[in-house]
Amino acid sequence: MMLLSLAPSPSPSPTPSPETPCVLPLLPPSRPAPTASLPPPTETPVVAMGSLMGFLAPSAVMHNMTDEELLWRASMQPKVSRTPYRRVPKVAFMFLVKGQLPLRPLWEKFFSGHKKELYSIYVHCDPPYSAPLPTDSVFYKRMIPSQKTSWGQANLVEAERRLLANALLDWSNERFALLSESCIPIFDFPTVYAHLTASNDSFVDCFDNDSARVRYKPAALFARYNITQEQWRKGSQWFEMDRALALEVVSDETYFPAFLASCAGTRGCIIDEHYIPTLVNLLGWRRNANRTLTYMDWRARTPHPRSYGAGDVTEELFRMMRSAAANCTYNGAASDICFVFARKFSPDSLAPLLELAPKVMGFG
Repeated sequence: MMLLSLAPSPSPSPTPSPETPCVLPLLPPSRPAPTASLPPPTETPVVAMGSLMGFLAPSAVMHNMTDEELLWRASMQPKVSRTPYRRVPKVAFMFLVKGQLPLRPLWEKFFSGHKKELYSIYVHCDPPYSAPLPTDSVFYKRMIPSQKTSWGQANLVEAERRLLANALLDWSNERFALLSESCIPIFDFPTVYAHLTASNDSFVDCFDNDSARVRYKPAALFARYNITQEQWRKGSQWFEMDRALALEVVSDETYFPAFLASCAGTRGCIIDEHYIPTLVNLLGWRRNANRTLTYMDWRARTPHPRSYGAGDVTEELFRMMRSAAANCTYNGAASDICFVFARKFSPDSLAPLLELAPKVMGFG
């Protein structure tokens, strides 16, 4: 056991006031989960691929780059999907958390027994933070240099871009899933991995309706940056995207500055629900399913989805979440899987989730 005390990289933003430390709780002792079978990879990994090109993905993700340097370096990562090197695609699980990560024991069981060549983990947490972790934890040394975030503000999108940029530095990462501290997997790792890596599309919620357009303000500023109300889109913040779209997000020097200028000091902008969906529309991105893979139960006239506590965790809940969407398609065909993650689960739901995991989710 060792204590990690990590300081965020220098930033021009003001030093944040003290917050609740980001503490990732220790996993209670348990027997290791059996190794689940995965679909055979189509390519054979070459561990030294990064070193051949002058860059090897770091074993830890702390660095001294500023955001400007990080985004610049990430934007230069290869855009060509086919490479001369044989490798297995990885899924980057990116956790954007405010304080603690209370459901970490469930995620530990989700990843248990599966090769780290198949996934990467990145954690962005409001500073100051400390992370007492065992060295064999999958979350050990996976916290990136982070900055303070606030609900509905531009710094949330900056954190998303920061997570994507760090994940893009590992050339093996092909899929990028944004998760919160209240998110859980609702299938086992092999199912989630196969569903993401075999997809031809990204999963960015992107729709146009009256409730979305009402947030197009101040209209004069957005119009000045050539973003019209007809182009404005809304969607869930919790995306899953492929490498090509991730590169577009971190490389965008046209529309993100426009959002920053237009949303500055505006409480009703809710930039995290509009920037990426609008960018996808502005780019004319065709490889998008226009939906999220993260289940949420939105209630009428409330700004936040329903939360699930210990008493809500049942087999029936998981059956409902897995079959909640009708007419769900995947790679152009009807699919029985519409969601692979779900939120918002409170910390007290951990015990029943761990109890149901072997039977319902197939792990643990």
